[in-house]
Amino acid sequence: MPVWEIIGPVMVGPSSSHTAGAAHIGRIVRMCWGGEIKKAALYMRGSFASTGAGHGTDKALVAGLMGMRPDDPGIRRAFGLAREAGLEFEFHTEEVAGAHPNSVRVVVTGEGRAMEAVGYSIGGGAVMLHKLDGFQVDISCALPAVIIMNRDVQGVVSAVTSYLSAHGVNIATMKLHRDSRGGLATMVIELDPAGADVDAEVMKNMHPGIVRVIKIEGED
Repeated sequence: MPVWEIIGPVMVGPSSSHTAGAAHIGRIVRMCWGGEIKKAALYMRGSFASTGAGHGTDKALVAGLMGMRPDDPGIRRAFGLAREAGLEFEFHTEEVAGAHPNSVRVVVTGEGRAMEAVGYSIGGGAVMLHKLDGFQVDISCALPAVIIMNRDVQGVVSAVTSYLSAHGVNIATMKLHRDSRGGLATMVIELDPAGADVDAEVMKNMHPGIVRVIKIEGED
């Protein structure tokens, strides 16, 4: 086991799971949204709901939505900084059968669109992005990744893998999901860090079946 997994992340305390992990989740939601967030509703589950306020989970989530990393001292002032930046946020609690105890559902709205993400903290600052707009993605975001939302038609997977190969990008893991044959689908591709710089806009225009490409920066 690497020594940094034993020591834990550099972070603003008090908790690696409830503070550092929450900030990490917020940052990932921001990456998925693709820019500045102006309105978010956060639905806390399990221990995030019951003990989150004492651990600064709420502030860390909002800080992450503004792009702060887990070691940013501004986390403690996240609510005030968010209001200054024009970020509207509200917290709710919800009980969901089978949900991870350290989880949150975030609904972001604005610019005539909406996005829903579910993430959870697994300790030591590590997290999982569990669902995005209803699709199960289950990636740690430790590695760089791209999430591609597309129509389930021929040629999309080939176009994406050909692009990555042509640009010297190696695929670490790849998962495919679809809601029905010919319906909506997602590709979740984790990339090796070396040479993982991909152009999301170029990828979106590679095939008419591609609806959206989300680029996730690795946190390692």
